[in-house]
Amino acid sequence: MDLSDIFPLYQDEMRQVEAHLDRYITSDVKLIPEIAHHLIDSGGKRLRPLLHLICARLCGYSGKHRFGLAASIEFIHTASLLHDDVIDEALIRRGKTSANRLWGNAASILVGDFLYSKAFNLLSDIGNIRVFRLMSKMTNVMSEGEVFQLMKCGDTSLTEEEYLSIVEKKTAVLISSACESGAVLGGAPESRARALGQYGHDIGMAFQITDDTLDYMAREEDFGKSIGKDLEEGKMTLPLIYTLSHCPPSRRERMKTAIEKKDLSYETIRNIFEVVQKSGGIDYSLQRAAQFITQAQSRLNVFPTGPEKEHLTAVAGYILSRKI
Repeated sequence: MDLSDIFPLYQDEMRQVEAHLDRYITSDVKLIPEIAHHLIDSGGKRLRPLLHLICARLCGYSGKHRFGLAASIEFIHTASLLHDDVIDEALIRRGKTSANRLWGNAASILVGDFLYSKAFNLLSDIGNIRVFRLMSKMTNVMSEGEVFQLMKCGDTSLTEEEYLSIVEKKTAVLISSACESGAVLGGAPESRARALGQYGHDIGMAFQITDDTLDYMAREEDFGKSIGKDLEEGKMTLPLIYTLSHCPPSRRERMKTAIEKKDLSYETIRNIFEVVQKSGGIDYSLQRAAQFITQAQSRLNVFPTGPEKEHLTAVAGYILSRKI
């Protein structure tokens, strides 16, 4: 079973989520929905809302609150992307010109804030204190991750442990909350809710590690396009961290100097890519992602065999199957 097989099984619920997104983006200030729709309608997979719906169904919940909660999760995700693009000075997001490039940094930040507030507006309507606490804690951790990544930008001494901490805070915690909140709505026992939260955490870790690794799996024709974006932004990701700790000292120092001084010409980026590809950095990173996926699938052992469990297993498999 592939991800494309799963979405149709939840299409009715996903339509309800889309309706909530449209309904709550409205504002008398026309710039707000214009910027919000620019990103929300730009082709994101809605993976987090889908996971929430699967987990809610797995735990026997079919009430209306799952739609508002799924929408709030997507609002938080979108807000974080708007803020990320300002910090990274991004030009492109999902194949389109980024919002900060079109409307400026101030507008992007403020619309991101609007989406955060709308998310919590939806959560207050749901009125479940366990859900509210879970989501509040999650957004706090995400903010910590943003600040920590900013502190470590361009730091070539970043360790694997520190990198994984950033991934956990910026990516995994939101996917974890999307899964666990579905269980909470369903009134699942703490052990099952926690298991789904851990499942979400693990596939979130694998998702980001894989995403970071794909940036280094470049084909010749990709150079000069989006490849090397992480390097240019000073982001130390796992393939590079592994390479710096395993390549010859002389080469390591040359790479560190280029990254720290931002001396990243086309040729320099190409050379760094070659070293990463030859050092085993890509294989190591994909192996680490695979370990998280195996761990994620084992978290589902507390649930009996059934279609929703199969769907979650398939989503985990999709994470590793993505190609550049």
